[in-house]
Amino acid sequence: MGRHFEVRAASMAKTAAVKAKLYSRYGKEILMAAKAGVPDPEMNASLKKVIERAKANQVPADVIKRAIDKAKGGTTENYSPATYEGFGSGGAATVIIDCLTDNANRTIADLRACFNKSHAKLGVAGCVSFNYEHVGLLSIAYEDEEAMMDALIMAEVELKDIEVEDGQMNITVEPTDLNKAKDAIEALIPDVTFDVLEDTMLPNEYVTLEGEDLKLFQRLINLLNEVDDVQQVYHNCGNINDPAE
Repeated sequence: MGRHFEVRAASMAKTAAVKAKLYSRYGKEILMAAKAGVPDPEMNASLKKVIERAKANQVPADVIKRAIDKAKGGTTENYSPATYEGFGSGGAATVIIDCLTDNANRTIADLRACFNKSHAKLGVAGCVSFNYEHVGLLSIAYEDEEAMMDALIMAEVELKDIEVEDGQMNITVEPTDLNKAKDAIEALIPDVTFDVLEDTMLPNEYVTLEGEDLKLFQRLINLLNEVDDVQQVYHNCGNINDPAE
């Protein structure tokens, strides 16, 4: 197989700010999953899946517990998902922003400010997402592609791609099969550690930016990641220093 892409692993976060953002992101997801059902992962499949992803991305147990306890306490906090799309300076680089918000007007105002400060353009729904693929992404230290493929096929996982490079295996599957793939990999490799385990958007093609366009797009990504309502930022720039790397 072999479509190359950059693995943006939250587990590789190097700064306290990036870690805090990651914990906030999963805290919100856990809270919403717990509020949508029983606040017990053994009785709430959606909550269990979010917690598994959080643990794989090295979210501390106390962050997970606080979010569940908040749901048990009957908090009035409530968030709605929203997705926005846009273009960087020059139009070659694109971005998709996933948000969880309790105030859509505030969120769009904050995002518009990020775009304006970066000479970028906030677009309409669907303007760039058609050039991305929604996948489940798993990354582990493993090299036996044939054994992995057999294990996933036996588990009835809809496999999209397997890529091995420098001892690292990147696996993409249908997003609905992410946890099924995780279980199959754990059965194959009992002591496996996931460097990445996430539902994500991958661009069909990457672009390389230079000069002022690169600086402005870097500014855009940094500003977006500072917005509280932003959960995840996806882009197609292959030579940017991602905050999650």
